[in-house]
Amino acid sequence: MASSSRVGALFVGACALFALIGWKYGGSGASADIYVSADSHSHIRRTLQAAAAAAKGKRVVLLTGAAGFVGFHTAMKLHANGEVVLGVDNFNAYYQVSLKRSRASILKKAHSSATPLHLFEGDVCDDALLKLLLREGHVTNVIHLAAQAGVRYSLKKPLAYVEANIKCFVTLLEAVNSVNSSIPITYASSSSVYGINKKIPFQESDRIDSQASLYGATKKANENIAHVYHHLHGLKLTGLRFFTVYGPYGRPDMAYFSFTQAILAGQQIVEYRKDDGTELQRDFTYVSDIVNGIIAAMHLGAPLEVFNLGNTRPERVSRLISLLERGLGRHANKTLAPISAGDVPITYADVSHATEQLGYEPKVSLEHGIRQFLQWYSSYYNIPLPAATKNRRGLRPRSDRAW
Repeated sequence: MASSSRVGALFVGACALFALIGWKYGGSGASADIYVSADSHSHIRRTLQAAAAAAKGKRVVLLTGAAGFVGFHTAMKLHANGEVVLGVDNFNAYYQVSLKRSRASILKKAHSSATPLHLFEGDVCDDALLKLLLREGHVTNVIHLAAQAGVRYSLKKPLAYVEANIKCFVTLLEAVNSVNSSIPITYASSSSVYGINKKIPFQESDRIDSQASLYGATKKANENIAHVYHHLHGLKLTGLRFFTVYGPYGRPDMAYFSFTQAILAGQQIVEYRKDDGTELQRDFTYVSDIVNGIIAAMHLGAPLEVFNLGNTRPERVSRLISLLERGLGRHANKTLAPISAGDVPITYADVSHATEQLGYEPKVSLEHGIRQFLQWYSSYYNIPLPAATKNRRGLRPRSDRAW
């Protein structure tokens, strides 16, 4: 009797497992193909071969972090431009996985046989996965956006940053060098590499020896490693120093997102300031401007480069809060606190190098960008907004200060 019970339990468990696998791979709710090993997924190999065949002279872009905030918007823009996209993401739980799944579902719906857009669930530290994608997909360009993000979280989980931001980066470079060393790689660095640099605006030629966070240090390590792989193997590598990216489908750990949630919930928000009361300033850069810079860098395919991608207009955090209050029609419950470990007082990008080489020109003001974010937030979370926020449309010039 006990034996029969065990067999029954095993049968039920097996059925549950097959049901789960069926949902992940073939069910209507699937948002990505799950990668386990190169030997076990002939269907992934066939998918890649079909995508390569559909390219017909178009670029085939391997995009890591494709279900992340910037990765999602980059994938959609590449697809709109007619490029073939092979996305990879590990859907880690740094923030709500449901938001990543929502992005992935949109990517899946965008796919077409004429312009393939595929998303594979796997780890960028998996050498076999990367080589499979590069080789069978006939990849022409790599955009590496996968990373462990967040300055403050690096104080809590330092080894997660070493794993995701350094080990996985080296794994990717080794895979490209092994399969086809001529493939240009565009990768995400960060404004955090400037650390406690007191010279403003920040220029690519500035010395960056004093990062203020482990996150910033791992991004500086990426740039150093890129230099080594270019020197040793001739890899083409372009690093992009992002400055405080924000926008729809953003990361909930970012200030503009978490402040919105707190204001709506009537919870207290903390505004950090220097000991002398000086407000923090950030060069808030809207995601569409960042994506335009990423794609321009991919097209350039420089041998070895680094570019700032920012908005060139530092804004006080108190102004961000004011825009959120106005857009939500509610007052924030604010408290002040000293600047926390890992933070820096100001970020300010000089983008003249990117303008000259990439034609980069940020277009979206903070006012317009926050309005776009709030309209998305209202729709996604089914939260009503004041009529004035909902009814305003169109791109505002950067000089327009009115809501």
